[in-house]
Amino acid sequence: MLNIHTLGELKKSGYQPKSIKQELRDNLIKKLKNKDETFPGILGFEHTVIPDLERAILSRHSILLLGLRGQAKTRLARQMVNLLDPYIPIVKGSELNDDPLNPLSIFAKNLIEEKGDETPIAWLHRSERYVEKLATPDVSVADLIGDVDPILAANLKLPYSDERVIHFGLVPRANRCIFVINELPDLQARIQVSLFNILQEGDIQIRGFKLRLPLDVEFVFTANPEDYTNRGSIITPLKDRIQSQILTHYPEDLDVARAITEQESKPALAQKETISIPSVLRDLLESVAFQARESEYVDAKSGVSARLSISALENLYSSAERRMILNGESKTTARITDFWGIVPAITGKVELVYEGEQEGPYNVAMQLFSSAIKAVFLEYFPNPEDLKRKSDKDPYGVIRAWFSGGNVIELLNDATERDFKKALDKVQGLKKLVEDAKIDKVDMYTYMELALHGLAEFQVVNKEILETSFSFGDLLSGMLDDFGSN
Repeated sequence: MLNIHTLGELKKSGYQPKSIKQELRDNLIKKLKNKDETFPGILGFEHTVIPDLERAILSRHSILLLGLRGQAKTRLARQMVNLLDPYIPIVKGSELNDDPLNPLSIFAKNLIEEKGDETPIAWLHRSERYVEKLATPDVSVADLIGDVDPILAANLKLPYSDERVIHFGLVPRANRCIFVINELPDLQARIQVSLFNILQEGDIQIRGFKLRLPLDVEFVFTANPEDYTNRGSIITPLKDRIQSQILTHYPEDLDVARAITEQESKPALAQKETISIPSVLRDLLESVAFQARESEYVDAKSGVSARLSISALENLYSSAERRMILNGESKTTARITDFWGIVPAITGKVELVYEGEQEGPYNVAMQLFSSAIKAVFLEYFPNPEDLKRKSDKDPYGVIRAWFSGGNVIELLNDATERDFKKALDKVQGLKKLVEDAKIDKVDMYTYMELALHGLAEFQVVNKEILETSFSFGDLLSGMLDDFGSN
């Protein structure tokens, strides 16, 4: 088809015009029949959001994706381009991507009338058929719909009511395209009104001049429910004209969250080659985000973006890399002490309620970290609080006794691999605890460190967070020291 260059050749080819909504529908049906993945790389939505989106496309609806930040709304919209035909013909030079067999603009109509079957044809690739606009309070009707150009009117000596003096906005120029408006509630109400006729009646009005222009546009809107109260709202008549509203959500389990983080994070190649991050630490990192979404200190209406985990994983790689470089080592394994470096990825990505602001972003981050350690610890080791109420043998008895004897260990943030393992080996009963849990010996020291941090969170041992290290000792001694310092 790409070798067709004139309207006459296009007619002879048997080309049939098709609306963009029908085009999306037909190509989706082909993918579904072939069992092809319709939205590759979008994880966690296989049984919820994606089927809803497929139904909306099959219904040839305009779409509103409604959800909290970091829920892949824009990414879903951008992937709809893959459901378009590879190329479509347009009248060459047309500002509105006019279909040669069904022209809209006065330019295309006049050109076809003048040249007939010799009208030049161009081909538009589907990658050029996506238009995205971020809604901001300063967006005007002229930006979206268009305006009269007085200079053009003067030069052509035409009245303002003539279509040829109109400077078209983004929406008309997105004819036969997917047009996305992100953060729709940020668009002022009077600007939202300007979309009514385009969505329903297929005409536009510019400064009182009504122009019948049945645009062929697939509208996709995105919105955050939080915006409804903080910045604006989607006015009811516009919402009524958007045929399908689809609710997005965060990953519902840790495995999906991990897969998303690992897919989206972009550590340097050198980091991936020299740094090992055990599976349990990846679970711990994801658990921080899950804890944040449930925390009383974090604004649930604002949400906790998947970008928190992505940035945190990249920081975890960098924390381990920095330590490795400082120690002159060629390879290393990430540790819980390296999680100190993910705090900036947490504090910048959570909105705190009043109580959280009182605690402070750093303290909230450390509390989320503590909650995540407790949650992951319990997946591998018995709950120390349950043991207090039972007569069973205490698996932590040897560890308690060792610390009760006045022993203390310090895990330096930048300790060498040798010193790190040496410190953990000092704790009597710690290695046996991990061995009894039947954990892979490859990650033995990772689980030993997890056990130590977990016991501290359950107040079996004492933990002090120092400027450059974590210090572990006897719980009672730590409490007495705190009492003495007060």
